[in-house]
Amino acid sequence: MPYFDAASAAPLHPVARQALLAALDEGWADPARLYREGRRARLLLDAAREAAAEAVGCRPDELTFTSSGTRAVHSGISGALAGRRRVGRHLVVSAIEHSSVLHSAAAHEAQGGSVAEVPVDRSGAVSPAAYGAELREDTALACLQSANHEVGTEQPVAEVAGLCRDAGVPLLVDAAQSLGQGPVPGGWSLLAASAHKWGGPAGVGLLAVRKGVRFAVQGPADERESGRAAGFENIPAIVAAAASLRAVRAEAAAESVRLRTLVERIRSRVPALVPDVEVVGDPVRRLPHLVTFSCLYVDGETLLHELDRAGFSVSSGSSCTSSTLTPSHVLRAMGVLSEGNVRVSLPTGTTEEDVDRFLDVLPGVVAEVREKLGAPAAAAPSPAPAASLVVDALGKRCPVPVIELAKVIADVPVGGTVTVLSDDEAARLDIPAWCAMREQEYVGEEPADRGSAYVVRRLS
Repeated sequence: MPYFDAASAAPLHPVARQALLAALDEGWADPARLYREGRRARLLLDAAREAAAEAVGCRPDELTFTSSGTRAVHSGISGALAGRRRVGRHLVVSAIEHSSVLHSAAAHEAQGGSVAEVPVDRSGAVSPAAYGAELREDTALACLQSANHEVGTEQPVAEVAGLCRDAGVPLLVDAAQSLGQGPVPGGWSLLAASAHKWGGPAGVGLLAVRKGVRFAVQGPADERESGRAAGFENIPAIVAAAASLRAVRAEAAAESVRLRTLVERIRSRVPALVPDVEVVGDPVRRLPHLVTFSCLYVDGETLLHELDRAGFSVSSGSSCTSSTLTPSHVLRAMGVLSEGNVRVSLPTGTTEEDVDRFLDVLPGVVAEVREKLGAPAAAAPSPAPAASLVVDALGKRCPVPVIELAKVIADVPVGGTVTVLSDDEAARLDIPAWCAMREQEYVGEEPADRGSAYVVRRLS
C-alpha cells in the first residue's frame, strides 16, 4: 500500500532501525555516570551529537536533543524571548508557520507580549521586504520556517536572515520539513527540527542555539543537555536519529532529483485528469517530494477515506477533515481553495509505478465523491428568470455551499447576482476561489443574521 504522507512522518529508515537496535544493547546506561556502561553511553551520545551538528551546520556544543520537534520550537522561542527581555517583547512570525510556532506566539501574546504576523502570497512565500518591515527596535525574536509543511513552498531564509542580522534580531528557523533534504541556508541564530520527518524514530527533536545568542532556559533547571532539555536522554533513539539524518543527507542529492520528477508528474497531470482542480504552492521553489492540490465540490474527509480504500495514504488541509471545521491556517493565509484538499508527500524509495497508479485511481475517486454530493458536471447555460437569487446554505459544511452556488449560477442573467448564505468558515476561502476558477466575479462578503452573505456576479 503506497504511503504518501512523509511530511507527517517518514517511514523508519533502515539505517535508523539498525542503529536503534544496536544502541539498545550499548546505550541503555546513564551517560552522566563514570563507570564503564555510563562511559559507553556517553560516547554514543557525543558521537550522535557530532553527526547531527555536522548535518545542521553548527558546533556540537550548540546542539541540544529534545523530546520532539515541537518541544524544540517551544523551548527555542521561550528561551530566546526570555534571554532578550531587556530588548523588548515583540515577536515576528510568518502567517504559515507550523502550529507549534503559532501556539508559542499566542502564549507570548497572552502573557503581555506583542506578535506581528507577516502575510504570504498565493504561492505561500513571504516577501523579505514585508518581513523586514515588521522588525523593530523592540523585536526580541523572529521566526521563519525553511519550507512549508502543507504546500512545500521554500521560504527566503537567507534574505530574511540578512535583514534580521542587520536589525540585530535573532532568527529561529523551523527546519523540520527540509533538514533531511539538505543544508538550511545560513544566517540563522536558532534552529529546530524533528527526527521522524527524515526517517528517524519519533520522540527526538533538535534545538541548535548559536553561541552569542542570549538565551534563558524557562522552567525548572536540569543538569542534562546544557539545561535546555530536562530528563534522561533516550540514547538509542538519539543515535538512530543522527544515523538516519546522515544517511538521508547522503542520499538526498540523487533522491531529490528523482522525487522532484515524480512530483512534477503529479503537478502537471492532476489538472489534466481531474476538472476544477487548483494546484497550490510555488511550482519552482518547493520541497522535492511534496505537492498539494484542492478539488472543487469535494468533501476532503470522504476523499481521503476513498483514497485510503484504494490503497493510498495521503493527508489534507480541508476544514472537513479537522475537528475544528476550519480550513488549514496555511491555505487560509494563502487565499487558495481549501475544499477537497490533498497533500501528497513521497517518502524515499517511492516508485514511478506507485505514482502512475495514484494518477489512474484519482480521477474516478474524485468523480465518485462529487456524484455522491450532487455536484454539477458542468455549468449549463439557461435563460434567467430572475436578476438575483439567494442560496441558503446555513448549517451546511464544505463543499456544499459551493456546490449549491454552482447549481444556480446559470439561473441568473449575465450581470445578475447569487448571494450564498453560509456559516461555514471555509466559504470565506472557497467561494472566491470558485469565482476565480469559473471566471465569475466575487463581489464580496456582507453581514447576515446568521453567518455571512457571499455575493457573486455572473460574468459568463
